[in-house]
Amino acid sequence: MRVVVAPDKFKGSVTAHEAAAELAAGIAEARPDAVVEVLPVADGGEGTLDAALDAGFERHDLTVTGPAGDPVPAAWGRRGDEAVVEMSLASGLAVLPTRDGHPALAPRTATSRGTGELVAAALDAGCTRVVLGVGGSATTDGGAGMLTALGLRLLDGHGHDLPAGGAALADLHRVDASALHPRIRDAEFVLAADVDNPLLGPRGAAAVFGPQKGASEQDVSDLDAALAVFRDRLADALGEPARQAADAPGAGAAGGVGYAALAVLGAERRPGIDVVLDLVGLDAAVAGADLLLTGEGSLDEQSLGGKTPMGVLRVGRRHGVPVVAVCGQTTLDAATLHEAGFAAVHELRTLAPDPESSMRDAPRLLREVGRRIASQ
Repeated sequence: MRVVVAPDKFKGSVTAHEAAAELAAGIAEARPDAVVEVLPVADGGEGTLDAALDAGFERHDLTVTGPAGDPVPAAWGRRGDEAVVEMSLASGLAVLPTRDGHPALAPRTATSRGTGELVAAALDAGCTRVVLGVGGSATTDGGAGMLTALGLRLLDGHGHDLPAGGAALADLHRVDASALHPRIRDAEFVLAADVDNPLLGPRGAAAVFGPQKGASEQDVSDLDAALAVFRDRLADALGEPARQAADAPGAGAAGGVGYAALAVLGAERRPGIDVVLDLVGLDAAVAGADLLLTGEGSLDEQSLGGKTPMGVLRVGRRHGVPVVAVCGQTTLDAATLHEAGFAAVHELRTLAPDPESSMRDAPRLLREVGRRIASQ
């Protein structure tokens, strides 16, 4: 019996690596003869670097500029000439300073500069392909911070560099691209992003995602207008394609970092889960397997829209391998799960007296589920 175990994280409970290890341990206890391959995955946002490291990428630690301007520890991954940069580690909500135990949200001033510093480090190291995973960002600066870390200068009417953050872009007078990192032109960039929002307007970066980052109604209006100025000045400097990129699907991802990646780095946007599954080599691993396990904390309607379980399910179906999902809980009924294509679904909450216990005892419960699956 050969089993591939490829879960995402159970948010707030266990990492993808921990979930995979516990499921594999349970399988081994019930079926010592089983050959189990562990491939933790992610959907392109938080956990993407960990998935890459588990797949053989080498970790490179780097202190970068955090979203509030203070130094934060981050890292990027390398395998050969390919790099993985996870935006949340450098510019995410999780690395904001805290106030009263909560992130000190800064929608007008948060910067994506740290993400650009990671990209610059990868380019300086000679990488020619950079995967940029952009979930979990704290910023709405259109990727301006990322680009300034890569050598772009954003100047006001007096020729001074603009301060950090999306709101400051309202005062942008001129973009100077003369010192843009020289290795950008020879590198391939992949934007791992599931959202298809444009940069501006009612479906744009500020309107849709700004409130999640602390933006008031006035902040949203100001940021949207400032991002429009950024688009126009970039187009003045780089040409009409930079203006058109603002309307491209995914330009609004991560507070507009998607726009910067598309307009200046020439990135190709791909669904995050597809990018990660390619990085970890799931397709090759599943060929010839008898069973494929996946999962995440909550299996719900959002999961069916393209999150990790559905991406893994597609790989399993392509190879004719049954796919079993493991989750903390599911809001989907049995008919929906069967129609989606899962051979079975196991909920940790059915093994615990309450949701808090389910999350706290997830390692033990995952091992128990692994035993049950292997015993059937």
